Amino acid sequence: MRASDTDRVRALPIFAEAAPETFRVATAGAHVQRFPAATMLLLEGDPVDFLYVLLDGQVELHGTWNDHETVLTILRPISTFILAAVVLDAAALMSARTLERCEILMIPGDAIRTAMRLDPRFAMSVSRDLAGCYRGLVRNIKNIKLRNSTERLANYLLAQRAIDASGSAVILHHEKRILASLLGMTPENLSRSFAALQKQGVSVQGSVVTLGNVAALEQLAKPDPLIDNNAPRGGDIIAEADAEIWLSELSRAKPR
Repeated sequence: MRASDTDRVRALPIFAEAAPETFRVATAGAHVQRFPAATMLLLEGDPVDFLYVLLDGQVELHGTWNDHETVLTILRPISTFILAAVVLDAAALMSARTLERCEILMIPGDAIRTAMRLDPRFAMSVSRDLAGCYRGLVRNIKNIKLRNSTERLANYLLAQRAIDASGSAVILHHEKRILASLLGMTPENLSRSFAALQKQGVSVQGSVVTLGNVAALEQLAKPDPLIDNNAPRGGDIIAEADAEIWLSELSRAKPR
């Protein structure tokens, strides 16, 4: 790893509590690499040799079966991925592909496992990261199973509004076909859901979605903190675990 990358890697949440020697062991064979858009980083079923940390760009995680493909999640910085497979030294359950030019830190899996054995504080940081990802997965499953397509889209727009602190204009960061797959629907269903939300003041122009009546959209969406995590990203909220802790602290602070 280049000396110029060391400081920003040291500042990543996963290394926040690691001892200096742990950091040296974990990153001895690490390197930051840049990938063009549409690069397949790994395929499901492959052995996982590296932990990936997305520093810049967007990465799509997807799964396939019987000639069908579905988007599982879209990652934005700062995100680790394939961490569970690294910890277990197991095959990848999903494929990863860049959606745009990306900058990714790659850390050898052997080094991560060695560092976890050496340093309980680093092992706790890994567990924290895994816990954040697990809770995000549970939220996604509940969202897909409990809501219809229009409700899922409405809550997605509200979440992006909060995450990006974007006011009444939400930017779609990827193609609509990818968004449809992410929300568990066909592109045709996504179009119908956008049309249905016009009554709530939602209009679409290219990649910009204008929320003309947020109160009406919230009334339809019924956002729920046990499904949705609309923590604004930035500052101290970097990883999924940070967002989970933010939401828990917010819930505790509210009067009952």
